[in-house]
Amino acid sequence: MRSARSVTTFAASAASILALTVAGFPAQARQATPLVDAPPAAAEPRANPLSESVAAVVNDDIVSSYDLMQRMRLLMVTSGLQPTQENLPQLEQEALRSLIDEHVQMQELRRVEREQKITIISTDKEVDEEIENIAQGNKMNAQQLLASLSAQGVSADTWRAQIRAETSWQNWISGRYGSRLRIGEDQIKAFQRRMAESASKPQYQVSEVFIDAVRVGGAEVALNGARQLVTQMQQGAPFAAVARQFSAAATAANGGDAGWVSPGEMPAEVDAALEQLRPGQLSAPIQVKDGVYIVYLRDKRSGAKATLVDLKQVAVALPKDAPETDVQAATALLAGLKPKLTSCQTLEAEAGKVSGVVAGDLGEAEIGDLAPSFQEAANALNIGQVSDPIRTDAGLHLIAVCGKRQSGGGAPSHDQIENRLKGQQLALISKRYLRDLRNSATIETR
Repeated sequence: MRSARSVTTFAASAASILALTVAGFPAQARQATPLVDAPPAAAEPRANPLSESVAAVVNDDIVSSYDLMQRMRLLMVTSGLQPTQENLPQLEQEALRSLIDEHVQMQELRRVEREQKITIISTDKEVDEEIENIAQGNKMNAQQLLASLSAQGVSADTWRAQIRAETSWQNWISGRYGSRLRIGEDQIKAFQRRMAESASKPQYQVSEVFIDAVRVGGAEVALNGARQLVTQMQQGAPFAAVARQFSAAATAANGGDAGWVSPGEMPAEVDAALEQLRPGQLSAPIQVKDGVYIVYLRDKRSGAKATLVDLKQVAVALPKDAPETDVQAATALLAGLKPKLTSCQTLEAEAGKVSGVVAGDLGEAEIGDLAPSFQEAANALNIGQVSDPIRTDAGLHLIAVCGKRQSGGGAPSHDQIENRLKGQQLALISKRYLRDLRNSATIETR
């Protein structure tokens, strides 16, 4: 059962946050790194525990007003957002949602650890290693990075708690479900087929932020939050850092990087917005069925003009004027062989078992450069499929499509597609798992 009361604004915390000044903040926020240096300043001491109020209760775990204030500051430092009277409520709500999610996640991980007698939660050493990795990405060492956070009023414990929750949950989801996920060849081929079909259309290199309306409390809340984020990014907050902290999309961990997309891969409303953007432009909030998107168009390219296919063939030599009986016999021979040609890797070996049949690799070529009879088959076949017998002046042929890609484009490899699909499924599993935990938890906000 879940109960909730409206969240009260923490006046003292808000005033403290608004008073927090970081010299040069807007300029530094434009940098790619999410964590920024600040002039040395005294770190704010922890408030007297007796004076702290309760911001939320999650299954009897308390989230204090100090925890909430600290998380709000961490959000601003790592996303590059500047506090204003307008965005403080959004920051407070996002900070509180994040803390509630982390409490629910950690409670679940502790339960699993007790019941299964295994270690899931990241150790202090593992958290230290993650901090060191982040520091190196910011061209610092861990001590310098933690000192930078402290100078901006964020305690090391606050950041370590967030890192511990994130890494522990990700490792649990990956470990529990990753080995069970099976991305079938049919899924990979379907992905490749969609890419081939959309190759002639414009392609967009996109970064995205998705605000989930259900998570934030409704469509209007999501839209208002997205408007404030757009304003902050226009003032210099880096898109990637904002995406990491606020986006509910699976791409959040990569700073919102969705890569190259074609029309049809994203909601129709987003496709329409992308058509109007120029490279380097940020969109206005885009409302969709279940939330709001913000997209940043990094680059755009026209569709590929040619499709390249990698072909192999199995053939029976027949002169142009061969008797019809010979043609029929060869057709029957190849028709009987076709079901045995299950992969390009074994095609030559399988064909070599049949007398009078030759097999070979035709290599990669543009479909437009093929003989007309081969063009039709190459266009119609998916990767891994084999044609029916095709008659030419030289004989009778089966052709197998071993690869298909667009010229001029850096199409993802088989393994990259598999990893991408696997990541999408794990992200969906994680989202549903957390949703179920929240729905079954007793959560009280004050």
